[in-house]
Amino acid sequence: MSENWTEVAKLDDVNPDTNMLRVDAFDEAICIYVLESGVYATQDLCTHGQACLSEGWLEDETIECPLHQGVFDIKTGAPIAPPVTEPLTVYETQVKDKTIFLRPKAE
Repeated sequence: MSENWTEVAKLDDVNPDTNMLRVDAFDEAICIYVLESGVYATQDLCTHGQACLSEGWLEDETIECPLHQGVFDIKTGAPIAPPVTEPLTVYETQVKDKTIFLRPKAE
């Protein structure tokens, strides 16, 4: 695959109980989310504290941090419930033949 897409996982690797998967790419831990509306990816590390969002709680299109219960919008990375105030880095996703590909979003 061209255009700087990086293969990171197979859809079958995603935990069916949580619909999330932590992967390492671009020198960072990234959380993959499989939702009814599609596959999304954000940085795994909460911007508020040293917690892995892949260990948090997924609800609809939001992720709640397991450490301080801050909530982020998965699609945009925007903080939507305190104490988080800084947005998450969001990655573009593409699924082809049950393989998940990522690339950094254009600024």
